[in-house]
This record gives sequence, structure tokens and C-alpha cells, in this order.
Amino acid sequence: MSAVNAIARALPIPAGAGLARTLVERNARAFRHGWVTLVSGVFEPVFYLFSLGVGLGALIGDVDAGGGRMIEYAAYVAPAMMAAAAMNGAVFDSTFNLFFKLKYAKLYDSVLATPLGPRDVAVGEISWALLRGLLYSTTFLVVAAAAGVVHSWWALLALPAASLIGLAFAAIGMSVTTYLRSWQDFDYIQLALLPMFLFSATFYPLSTYDESVRWVVQVTPLYHGVAMMRDLMLGDVAWGILAHVAYLVVMGLAGLLFAARRIERLLLR
Repeated sequence: MSAVNAIARALPIPAGAGLARTLVERNARAFRHGWVTLVSGVFEPVFYLFSLGVGLGALIGDVDAGGGRMIEYAAYVAPAMMAAAAMNGAVFDSTFNLFFKLKYAKLYDSVLATPLGPRDVAVGEISWALLRGLLYSTTFLVVAAAAGVVHSWWALLALPAASLIGLAFAAIGMSVTTYLRSWQDFDYIQLALLPMFLFSATFYPLSTYDESVRWVVQVTPLYHGVAMMRDLMLGDVAWGILAHVAYLVVMGLAGLLFAARRIERLLLR
């Protein structure tokens, strides 16, 4: 029995987070009257697709997608924008919204008066952030398909891939947020996100980087999300995609475990 209890304390799911779904339901109900805020994030990646992918793409022409395969620039950028949409949706909810609920609204003080525990809070909020990222990604995939920049039926697997990206970034986002002290600290999050968005092979191939810095790009989590999405949407699926999946799975699970412990420590101290 002691071994079972030890496992339950170490893992946030399923032993310690059986009621997390009720917090997801609470968040969904809270956004019924604020749905404009919820869906506003859908437009950013779409604007990038049409302004850079289509507009700038007319000047750039075709680019090498790897292996000598030339594709239009919009089709090259679209998977990266979908990965970024999943990242942004997950990060926004697991950082800004979580910080407000934790520090100002004191929402979780009320939550702990119910049968829900700290681990339910962690898993529930990460699940909600994941769903928000998936909403953005699904909408973007529909727009990209309508624009003719989706080249393979493998793109249907881009939706679970977007969920994996959302999980990874939501878990890390929550973990980081538990250490933030004020709104000014969010500048550090933007300092990490913006370069990652610009330089994770989102707008140009990895081969354009010098070999001395190429490894820096390859260790960033968004690069793995972008590469995975690009393989699926272009139909270039090979065994190498499992490396990207493994990276994001490890990142998501490690972040979830750490975030659950941090939330438990903060709420029960």
C-alpha cells in the first residue's frame, strides 16, 4: 500500500486528478460570454499565412522542402503556422490566465473548498490550455485546406499532433508561471517565445543556418513541432517523425509532473 501511495503522490494522473474534467467544464462555461476573446487567437496565424505565405511567397517562389522537393512558399509556411497556433493557444492560457486566477482572482482558494485538489487544478488547467491550442490549430487547418496548401491526407494526423504540441507548451507554461511574481515577469516569456517563433525553421529551411548554430534551432521545442507538422501536411512521413513525437511527449509529461507538484506546493503552503 505504501508503494501505491508513493506512486499516487508522484503522478498527477490518474491517481491524483480524477476531477480535473470539472475544472475544464468550469472554464468552458466561463467563456460562454467571452467567446470573442477565446476565438481571437485564431486570426493571428491565418494573417501570417496570407501575408507572408501568399503575399511574400509570390516574390520568393518555390522553396526546398527537403530531399530536393520544391513546393510553394505558402505550403512551406502553413505547417509552421499551425504549430505556432497550437503553441500560442496553450501558452496564453497556461501563463497569463493562470497567473491572474492564481494571484489576483484567488480562484483556486474556492476550488480547494470543493472535492477538487491541487493536482486536479494542474491537470484541468493544462487540459483546458491544450483544448484552446487545438481549437486554434483545427480552425487553421480548415483555412489552410481551403487555401490549397495542404498536400496530403496525412494532415488529418496534424490534429493529434497539435494536441501534443499544446500539451508540451501548456505544461511548461504552467511550470514557469508558478515562479512569476508580477506582470513584468511575462516579458521573459515573450523573450523566449518570439525568437523561437522566428527561428525554429518556421519561415525558411534549417539548411539556411550555419552548421555551427543549427543545433541550437534543433533543440527548441517549436522546431520539433514545426518539423512534425510539416512532415504530416506535406505527406513526407518517415520513421524520423517519431523523434519529434518522443521529444514533445517527454517535454509534456515532465512539465505536467513538475507543474502538478508546484501547484500543490503553492496552494497547500
